[in-house]
Amino acid sequence: MSAPAPAPSRGDGDELPTTGRLLGIDLGAVRIGLAVSDPGQVVASPAETLHVPRDADGPALDALTDAVARHEAAGLVVGYPRDLDGREGRAAGRARRFADELRARTGLPVRLWDERFTTVEAERVMIDADVSRTGRKEAVDQVAASVLLQGVLEAHRLRRQG
Repeated sequence: MSAPAPAPSRGDGDELPTTGRLLGIDLGAVRIGLAVSDPGQVVASPAETLHVPRDADGPALDALTDAVARHEAAGLVVGYPRDLDGREGRAAGRARRFADELRARTGLPVRLWDERFTTVEAERVMIDADVSRTGRKEAVDQVAASVLLQGVLEAHRLRRQG
């Protein structure tokens, strides 16, 4: 019997707006995947992949700040990669720092969201869609950001319904 998937974490951060584009951010050491919602916040779509120097947070934050403006985001969702046991490791600490800095730079609400299995899900979706290995490598971060953001959209939809 396999373990049940963890419930999505509401994470830390601000309350997201209920209308306007949300930008989903899947932080990686070298690539950052971005996804964007429609203004009605129904569907998340892969948007782009930012390539940043390894361990250079300044250029990554600059690129993200530019992407926020380019995509006309009203709120941000940053993937929060906790360890499998739920603890905050090094990557989760980096995500928290990025969320705080993006909030300060953009003035937008920023929500951390559990992303523990988004890359695995993104890989499965692309394999099911028969995307080549090369195509998967180029798109996995965007698709992972889309899976992350779609989870937020679904949670918000359910909360609004009842």
